[in-house]
Amino acid sequence: MRVASTPIAPGGVAYLECGMCGAAYGDAEQPWRTSPCCGKPLLARYELGPLRGRFTPAALSGREPTLWRYAEVLPVRDPAHRICLGEGMTPLLETHRLAHELGLERVWLKDEGQNPTGSFKARGLAVAVARAKELGMAAVALPSAGNAGSAAAAYAAAAGLEAHVAVPADTPRPILAEMRALGAELQLVDGLITDAGTAIAAGVEAHGWFDVSTLKEPYRLEGKKTMAYELVEQLGRVPDVLVYPTGGGTGLVGMWKAFDELEELGWIGGERPRMIAVQGTGCAPIVRAWERGDESAEPWPDAHTCAAGLRVPSAIGDFLVLDAIRGSGGAAVAVTDREMLDAVATIGRTSGVFAAPEGGATAAAVAHLLERELLRADEEVVLFITGSGLKYT
Repeated sequence: MRVASTPIAPGGVAYLECGMCGAAYGDAEQPWRTSPCCGKPLLARYELGPLRGRFTPAALSGREPTLWRYAEVLPVRDPAHRICLGEGMTPLLETHRLAHELGLERVWLKDEGQNPTGSFKARGLAVAVARAKELGMAAVALPSAGNAGSAAAAYAAAAGLEAHVAVPADTPRPILAEMRALGAELQLVDGLITDAGTAIAAGVEAHGWFDVSTLKEPYRLEGKKTMAYELVEQLGRVPDVLVYPTGGGTGLVGMWKAFDELEELGWIGGERPRMIAVQGTGCAPIVRAWERGDESAEPWPDAHTCAAGLRVPSAIGDFLVLDAIRGSGGAAVAVTDREMLDAVATIGRTSGVFAAPEGGATAAAVAHLLERELLRADEEVVLFITGSGLKYT
């Protein structure tokens, strides 16, 4: 286990803000969950003004290649609690052959499958578990479609905390084996991630576990936002379009939050990428809400898709996902399971990256986006490969 080098200024949250109404809560050293005012996600806010001109990409030179290189804008105050298994600074790969196959001029793959436990979930859980330990918690708990459970188990093990995870009984077998090997107390639930959430809520109430469910505490989002910091650091600019597979939506919401922080820090100006959310046709509540012009997404009945991470029928942060899509001039599209799996093969043979179906969904979405004139062939596009295909073997 490694920790990052000394930052320019200590990390830590200045205050927490309700994502719905903007109410501020100043005592960030309490184990907050959702906002007391609206029962909605809380967002961590920082004093960024003093960092402007000091916390710059140039200042990161020589730091370890992990997400903790951005410690100044992360919530963990004590460096001793910055649990690190090597998460973050994943490859950003330019893929000329894939671009040609998709009918685009410039395509990058952000290969999150190279994170610990094989998915982008490592980012959020590294920060959430570290913060839970800093706040004095002894156990963390969450429902999961699979990969978040693996990441929670890994970082809890590294931190010396208990991990309690509930997942659908049909979660891919390699992921179940991974969670058990990492020491999680695992509960299999007949149903969906929402049913697993009910089981975890009962345990949280009965045992006082720290709930690190998606957007039910403020800190997983902070780990996910580091993908945007990395993109700007790696590219030296803001790309035109980000195409992101969306279940609970924390990655997309976190990056949208990060671009505002990056502007305040002086890394970028007012430019923003268009945020494209991709879901499966068998579970597309965000797509339906975006197409209807709704401010929130109704739960999706009979949710089904081969991409476990996209089988999220109801997301607590739905309004934040929709805000990010609309605020960026983006879009939301759905693709079939067959299209996802075909795209996994296309990505593999043209780039050398073995993507999980969720990552395949981003490449599959391109044809729909071009056809509907939601994307131009000459735009610079980043496709997020949120997990390794090995998790499904």
